[in-house]
Amino acid sequence: MISKTFPLFQNKYVRYILLSNLFLQIGIWIRNFAILLFVMEQTNGNAIAISMISIAEYAPIFLFSFIGGTFADRWRPKQTMFWCSFLSSVSIFIVLLTLVFGTWKVIFFATLFSSILSQFSQPSGRKLFKAHVSAEHLQQSISYYQTTTSLFIILGPVIGTAIYQQFGISWAIVLTGISFALSALVLTFLPKDETVKSKSNRKVHQEMLDGFRYVFSRRELLLLGACFITVGISGGLIQPLNIFLVTEQLQLPKESLQWLMIANGLGMIIGSGMGVALSKKLPPHKMLTIGMVISAGGVSIIGFSEWLWVTLIAEVAVGFVMPLIQIGVYTLVVLQVEEAYIGRVSGILNPLFTGAMVLAMAAVGSLKAFFSITLLFQLASLLFVLGFIAAVWITLAPKKKEQLHVEVQSS
Repeated sequence: MISKTFPLFQNKYVRYILLSNLFLQIGIWIRNFAILLFVMEQTNGNAIAISMISIAEYAPIFLFSFIGGTFADRWRPKQTMFWCSFLSSVSIFIVLLTLVFGTWKVIFFATLFSSILSQFSQPSGRKLFKAHVSAEHLQQSISYYQTTTSLFIILGPVIGTAIYQQFGISWAIVLTGISFALSALVLTFLPKDETVKSKSNRKVHQEMLDGFRYVFSRRELLLLGACFITVGISGGLIQPLNIFLVTEQLQLPKESLQWLMIANGLGMIIGSGMGVALSKKLPPHKMLTIGMVISAGGVSIIGFSEWLWVTLIAEVAVGFVMPLIQIGVYTLVVLQVEEAYIGRVSGILNPLFTGAMVLAMAAVGSLKAFFSITLLFQLASLLFVLGFIAAVWITLAPKKKEQLHVEVQSS
């Protein structure tokens, strides 16, 4: 019935990858917030212990993203996704046993191990979309995938916190393991991976170098990298400043920050639905350019505003277009990149966003000592403008009759 109503879901790859991602997101967010609250209780809010959670979550993106992408290009994608979800589930239950009979500090391993495996699994999912979803349905498929991820940014903390408060850390870990196991189980319904005959016995480091050559030989990928960096830096500047925006500029108590978060989250929920609807009609580069220009305007208004209602409207607008940016960027990656290089390209571009965001967040404290909140928000707005220029430039890239291939010499 669903397949008849939504023709896209007639494709079993779309159905099962989206369902697998749903279970995966449930597990990730239960794990993240249960561990956060548990560590806060065990350490009385020790800042170093809490920061270790972020390190366990983000460090693998820098250390394993490109490695994972390289192996995703070498391995069979369905098997890679299945084993990543399955091993994540197994590791969670091992952590539970150690938690019950050993030390609570092993809880950090739950985040670290599954975060490492995600660097292998995510590009494999994009490879399956590229290989088995028609070009006309590709953007819509990615929009559903990104919408699920965006919705859990809002709903995930609520779900994770509620489960921990109601059932405690042990049951939260069990439910996380079950969610990962269900994610793996769903993937078993996908058809068997096609056997790919290797044309050469190239070594891993040679394929890594091929990935860099591929990215640097394509202007549109370099421009997408610029978009990743500008959005990352902007987000890294804005996020830590929100609390000061409330207390210093709006002259409100710090508890009022929740209204900005609610407004932004509401915008993201509406924007996620709109992104799915627009994906049938609006090309990805237009989604990206619209998202960038509205973000630039919204962030600039937030930086100047001294009225709560104006700030809230701008927050809704910024939240609304964030899913459009995500859908546009990741659709362009899949469309622009040959299937054989999707893993390595993803492994190069993804750390650009995360690294830019983390560096900006680390620097914002020092920057605030010298510059006003308004000026820093205008800087973030300017970065979105630069991202807009890069996005427009992508559309002006010359269309080549033949797909550009990286010349690979046999060793």
